[in-house]
Amino acid sequence: MLRIVQFEYDAIRQHGEETYPHECCGVLLGRTDDHIRTVIRTVRCGNTRSDSPHNRYHIAPQELVHIQRQAREAGLEIVGFYHSHPDHPARWSQTDLVEAHWIGCSYVITSVERGQAKITNSFLLAGELEEDKRFENEAVSVAAEVATIANESTR
Repeated sequence: MLRIVQFEYDAIRQHGEETYPHECCGVLLGRTDDHIRTVIRTVRCGNTRSDSPHNRYHIAPQELVHIQRQAREAGLEIVGFYHSHPDHPARWSQTDLVEAHWIGCSYVITSVERGQAKITNSFLLAGELEEDKRFENEAVSVAAEVATIANESTR
């Protein structure tokens, strides 16, 4: 399951609208506890995919390393990634699967149709190795505020 506060959920969707007709991308920072990924903060990234930014995304390795360091300093970890699908459904593509490497992380996809965010879905990258990795549908719980997420975590 993926838990996220409304403000960050809305930020993901807004990012997709702002970059339309190109794909947006970013990182989800938070904590994992008992197979539940809780998003505390989203970090926008630049889509460095210059050959086809309308239907592919790429986060520069040096940007990802920088974000990972910032997360550690804040006591957080990378719990997932997000990107948009301009004028396409909010489901993973074969390219998304091939290019996903963070097993155990959430991959959030927002469908943006004609500049408007429509549907947002999350998929867990499951498996043990690259050879058996797969996406599994993942429930998303959107909370009004961080305190609500914290209270749910203690139940």
